[in-house]
Amino acid sequence: MTKTKAWIEAFRLRTLPLSVSGIIVGSALAAILDKWDISIFILAITTTIGFQVLSNLANDLGDSQKGTDNQNRVGPMRSVQSGAISQSEMKVGMGICALLSLLSAGALIYVSSHNLTKELLIFYGVLALLCILAAITYTVGKNAYGYRGLGDLMVFLFFGMVSVLGVFSLYGLTFEWLVLFPAISIGLWSTAVLNLNNLRDHVNDKSSGKNTMVVKLGYKGGKNYHAFLIIGGFATWFFTVLSLAYLTFNYFLFIAIMPSILLLFHLQKVFATEEPTNLDPELKKVALLTFFSAVLFAVISNLFLH
Repeated sequence: MTKTKAWIEAFRLRTLPLSVSGIIVGSALAAILDKWDISIFILAITTTIGFQVLSNLANDLGDSQKGTDNQNRVGPMRSVQSGAISQSEMKVGMGICALLSLLSAGALIYVSSHNLTKELLIFYGVLALLCILAAITYTVGKNAYGYRGLGDLMVFLFFGMVSVLGVFSLYGLTFEWLVLFPAISIGLWSTAVLNLNNLRDHVNDKSSGKNTMVVKLGYKGGKNYHAFLIIGGFATWFFTVLSLAYLTFNYFLFIAIMPSILLLFHLQKVFATEEPTNLDPELKKVALLTFFSAVLFAVISNLFLH
């Protein structure tokens, strides 16, 4: 593996569409209320991608340091694990990524400043720092929260609540109860992707001391938990589409439900799968179906409204 390819592998590009799904949904909801700003949207996307790549790099480093990335690991070999990138090189890469992410976050806050109070400006500044901290400490450090079963909660909060509600507020809008429901959907489906990863790796995670939710619940319990995540996300997504279709008389919005219906067939596949390694292809399915749901929602909610 060349150095360039190793870095590209470490970025884990396939995780990026899922990471921006919340930004797309939150921005679409703002656009429905005629609060669209292309600069805010682009900077929110680049900032989110920066945080996600930083988390991926930190995960590569942290799991290698703790011995979780070993010969028994089911998924693809990681860059530090393979020796293509040294731990010191990865730390430098993380530092550069963290700096670029903070610069993007600073630019985002700056272009949004005319929409924000002084208190909100401070809040978003602190939030950016917390995002950096959360991205790094998922697997890095003695108290890495991913090793204590808290990864699911953090993914739900940052991919769902922070992403959707956070970007909605950056457009100068106050809290709306209806926005909470798609935030829950994106958060639950994003957590489902992590849960699939943990279902696939649960044997090695347990032996390595990585106490994920699946390790705590067991393989069967992890599947039941997965059902809660998928069905809960579908229910709140359906409610979101139904409510907006009724309020805007835009019944084309129901098309945005179609990708999420496929998630129910995915769930059937998960329960029928006995060998954890066979769950690997399902990660991409859930991530892409979440992304396509967000894109369809954004396009249809605004294309037929204005």
